[in-house]
Amino acid sequence: CAHSVGSLSKTNRKTALFDFHRDQGGKMVAFAGWSMPVQYKDSHINSHMHTRQHCSIFDVSHMLQSKVHGRDRVKFIESMIVGDIAELKDNQGTLTLFTNDKGGINDDLIVTKTDQGYLYVVSNAGCADKDSANMKAKLAEFKAAGHNVDLEFLDECLIAVQGPATAKVLQPGLKDDLSKLTFMTSTLTSVFGIQDCRVTRCGYTGEDGVEISVPKSGVVALMERLLANSEVKLAGLGARDSLRLEAGLCLYGNDIDETTSPVEATLVWTIGKRRRQAMDFPGAEIIVPQIKAKTARKRVGLVSTGPPVRQHTPILSPEGKVIGEVTSGCPSPCLKQNVAMGYVDSAYAKNGTPIQVEVRKKAAKAVVTKMPFVLTNYYSGK
Repeated sequence: CAHSVGSLSKTNRKTALFDFHRDQGGKMVAFAGWSMPVQYKDSHINSHMHTRQHCSIFDVSHMLQSKVHGRDRVKFIESMIVGDIAELKDNQGTLTLFTNDKGGINDDLIVTKTDQGYLYVVSNAGCADKDSANMKAKLAEFKAAGHNVDLEFLDECLIAVQGPATAKVLQPGLKDDLSKLTFMTSTLTSVFGIQDCRVTRCGYTGEDGVEISVPKSGVVALMERLLANSEVKLAGLGARDSLRLEAGLCLYGNDIDETTSPVEATLVWTIGKRRRQAMDFPGAEIIVPQIKAKTARKRVGLVSTGPPVRQHTPILSPEGKVIGEVTSGCPSPCLKQNVAMGYVDSAYAKNGTPIQVEVRKKAAKAVVTKMPFVLTNYYSGK
């Protein structure tokens, strides 16, 4: 899963909003095989703070959207993931993980159990080829065994509207009462007159927000309608990355990958209780014993002083021994200090543990810190 931001080539795919981004002053970069805006006219920091204080729109149409149909759809998706989809209520979703037989994470994804007789699945752009190949192979296996299941890959846009003003901005364009649409629930509705939109109360910033799956034919009109509100601005990948890091959220390919287990990544909460007991997901015989036994390394949050800490920065003990590596890091616009996450030897994983990071061959002080770094504001309906 390629996640580095790079220069554009002719082979990068474009979302239906490509021309719109350029017209709005978007600076386009290569990301996971797509041409995406890293920022607009505003600075990355202004964009980040605007999302925390008001409302921003992100184009996330590069992500893989799919539907699973058929009587055996829950059994099918559960054969590849760690989550308990059977226990979800109608129109409720959950963050879960595709795992492999070695106990590693193939991708993270959101599965929503809709009341329209299908599961709605959103997974990462950088893993689209791998995920779709795995799903197709599993589909063939299920069909050969006589199961009733079908898979549909969607060709729709996906936009994320994020920030504390989200409900105020969106409610005038919705028949549904947003105060009833709580975190990780979803509805099929029209948004500002654009039909067939799926609105899900979720996001990747730690703020209240929604992701809207919208037909390509209506996406520009929807963006223009949202941007007509003075609370709303466009935001790019730069702000998206610093926002998700402050919220303590993993980026696939950086913080989790095929070699990290859900236990090492402190994502045990994604593994359904029934699934742990049944041990019927890929890699269960490796992952489930780790829950009790502890792992040699663990994903932690860090706050440091000095120069910014980036991916691959070595993490040191107070005595200077290498005990791990940073997987994501940036200066936090909200906290005005460096934040990072990474993996350390489990002996150093307790919050408050003093450690060091090695930046440009010099050691700087750091402290293992509880995530999220910035309080999350997900809407619980309370």
